[in-house]
Amino acid sequence: MRLLGTVGEGAQFSGRVIVEAVRPPYELRETVRQLFELGCRSLPLIAASGFAVGVVLSMHTRASLARFGAEALIPAGLAIALVRETGPLTAGLLLSGRIGAGIGAELGAMKVTEQIDALEATAVDSFRYLVVTRVVACVIALPILTSVMNVMGMLGGFAAETAITGMPLGTYFRQAFSSIQFSDLIPATLKTTVFGFIIGTVASYLGVNTTRGTEGVGQASTRSVVLASILLIMANVLLVRLIFFFYPV
Repeated sequence: MRLLGTVGEGAQFSGRVIVEAVRPPYELRETVRQLFELGCRSLPLIAASGFAVGVVLSMHTRASLARFGAEALIPAGLAIALVRETGPLTAGLLLSGRIGAGIGAELGAMKVTEQIDALEATAVDSFRYLVVTRVVACVIALPILTSVMNVMGMLGGFAAETAITGMPLGTYFRQAFSSIQFSDLIPATLKTTVFGFIIGTVASYLGVNTTRGTEGVGQASTRSVVLASILLIMANVLLVRLIFFFYPV
């Protein structure tokens, strides 16, 4: 019963986030600030991770395709793997760790030190100012950061491929994007908006419901990462099935 109650509270919290996000007035300045904190400050992590993933995928793809003499398909295979699944899912999981933990800890600390109550006392809508702005920033940042990861992954694949075969940059990207269509790129990138909503909502919910002082802050941060990652993986399964329904291969 306690689990069902928590699920119901979380669903109600998510619904309130959606309603408050589309209803004016909008906290544009705070949203932009959160977009910088959550998005721009995540760029080094995403760029480095994307490059490394591209190198590793290229090496594994070459090892597999070389058995069949199909090395020429390596750029196209890498691009399809990155754009359709590896890039969005990896970016989502990485950001659920960085962003989810940050939001959970920050809002949890504000809760236990009564800063949220102080905002309410000054006639500030704490839910709109603290929660909605962070969720909206996550929804906007995830597709952008996913695109950055895809680009860096392709560059990592090129670095690995050109180190082995000396393939020119133009030839590599021409072969890579020969098999990529908008039906591959757009749905896979847009589904990360759902990932952003999950990360922002879960972390905010656990943060504003923190109890037991500093111990609760640490638990809120940890639970934000774990729960957001689990829900993200489950949502990814459903979204991939939905994408295949509307865009059959």
